[in-house]
Amino acid sequence: MDHPPRDSSSGHPGPTPSGSSGHPGSESGHPGSNPSGDHPGGSPMNRDFSRTPLIVTWEVTQACGLECDHCRAEAQPDRDPEELTTEEGKRLLESVADFGHPPPILVFSGGDPLERPDLDELVDYASELGLPTAVTPAPTQNLTREVVQRFADAGIHRMALSLDGPDAESHDEFRGEEGSYERVQQAAQWAADAGLSIQINTTVTANTAESLPEIAQQVEDLGAAMWEVFFLVPIGRGAELDQLAPAEADEWMAWLYRRQREAPFRLITVEAPQYRRIAREVEGEPVSVGSTRAGSGFVFVSHRGEVYPSGFLPESAGNVRDTDLVSLYRDSDLFRRLRDTGEFSGRCGRCPYRELCGGSRSRAYAVTGDPFASDPLCPLASR
Repeated sequence: MDHPPRDSSSGHPGPTPSGSSGHPGSESGHPGSNPSGDHPGGSPMNRDFSRTPLIVTWEVTQACGLECDHCRAEAQPDRDPEELTTEEGKRLLESVADFGHPPPILVFSGGDPLERPDLDELVDYASELGLPTAVTPAPTQNLTREVVQRFADAGIHRMALSLDGPDAESHDEFRGEEGSYERVQQAAQWAADAGLSIQINTTVTANTAESLPEIAQQVEDLGAAMWEVFFLVPIGRGAELDQLAPAEADEWMAWLYRRQREAPFRLITVEAPQYRRIAREVEGEPVSVGSTRAGSGFVFVSHRGEVYPSGFLPESAGNVRDTDLVSLYRDSDLFRRLRDTGEFSGRCGRCPYRELCGGSRSRAYAVTGDPFASDPLCPLASR
């Protein structure tokens, strides 16, 4: 079924049972991990990301009962009448299968995918097509024990749950609904009872970073297979939140890397590809870890069928109603340029870590309007 996956409700790319994030670059887990064993779509090391993404995230709807502080989609209570229909959705799933073997991991995301009454039908069809799948339900009253059991019975590989605070008060305030924290705890137990693997997604802002150690312990206690840590991109409602300073972001990534080395879960970052540089600095030698880069190994399909490099980089390469997803991913000018680090400008374009990291293209776009500019979260970008 990182980072990622992005929302795992409405802010993240979605769960990535593969062990990579929402926008994979290169990824093979922490030392001692077995990436091929954790990837239902096969190891990312065996893929040519110019041809086949590791992750396809489909935002099946923007409807959601929550009003999360960081929501990329600025989700609304009601469904958009311009959403892809059931039949259009099935054609999209067929396009995902057309990438070939091993197929990408398909993430049903939102909004809250449970707001779509045809979700079960779509999940069943994805299973018929042989697609490894993940789902990112919002922790609302839509999410029940029966729903979690249906996910397990339908062959969903992993369910992502968002945890953005170490207690009910902090998490519920961030998510905009009282009882959200308790619903996450319940859903994790329901998943364990159903034999369904879970992933925990956490958003990092200047105001939430200090809670990471406590959240990490909860990730472990909940038995999650993956922790996807998303470094805020200032778009949607998230534009109102305070981001970490670049030096602080580096310090927290170093802490995350050290924490995951002995953890029973795998950890990946989303919109923070400098995590790869940090891991190398901590170890003193090259090491592969889970991180992300939009457009290279990841593709996002909006509820209206627009194809983006990331849900946080809303520049469209085209629409699946007009052009098949395979062609848009492989051949569109936007995706080709994002996969070519020679296109990057500013400090990212000159950086010796350009191939290893490449910076968050989504954050560069959000801050400067140019997806090829430097990532302002990286301290190297200001040198």
